[in-house]
Amino acid sequence: MMANSARLCKAGQTPRNQVDDAFGDRDRTSDGWIGDTRHAARKSDHNPSPEGIVRAIDIDADLRSHTSKIFDLADQLRILARSDKRIAYVIFNGKIASWRGNYKWRTYKGINPHKKHMHVSFTAQGDNDGSMFRIPLLTGEPINATTKSNRGKLGKILSGGRNSNLPSGGLGCTCNCQCCTSRESSSHPSILKP
Repeated sequence: MMANSARLCKAGQTPRNQVDDAFGDRDRTSDGWIGDTRHAARKSDHNPSPEGIVRAIDIDADLRSHTSKIFDLADQLRILARSDKRIAYVIFNGKIASWRGNYKWRTYKGINPHKKHMHVSFTAQGDNDGSMFRIPLLTGEPINATTKSNRGKLGKILSGGRNSNLPSGGLGCTCNCQCCTSRESSSHPSILKP
């Protein structure tokens, strides 16, 4: 599948647009959705499916005047993934959350720790579903799956200073974005900008 005939799944377009609306001054340097030719040599959600659909986005971690909010964004998306089956997994700052761990953060073992950007992969259910991602940071609405009674079952939160198992800060990538394949992800060695 040629990159010029590929399209980003609708579920991938929505959070990118929502983040752009919420953080208009954010850095977009590490944003991306489709891998280049070198990247296409390995399995990755950044590569088009046989139908030409790319099911992954990267959102730059630098939200400018809201630098610590990327931790909240990653955390809210991983909690939402428990009820919104369009989200396959989230990777950020050396942690991954997926169905495999009931969307609790665990150590990510890929080469790229995803410190310059947050990676979100989507399922085929998101190919044509561009409905809003209803999370507090982007819409002001509570997450469907979150109640006071089940909050502890959803795992620790990401934001520094709030019972987090993911340290805040450290937005510098130490591997120059040379990623490798894992069972759940294979992020980009270089991503073409949308």
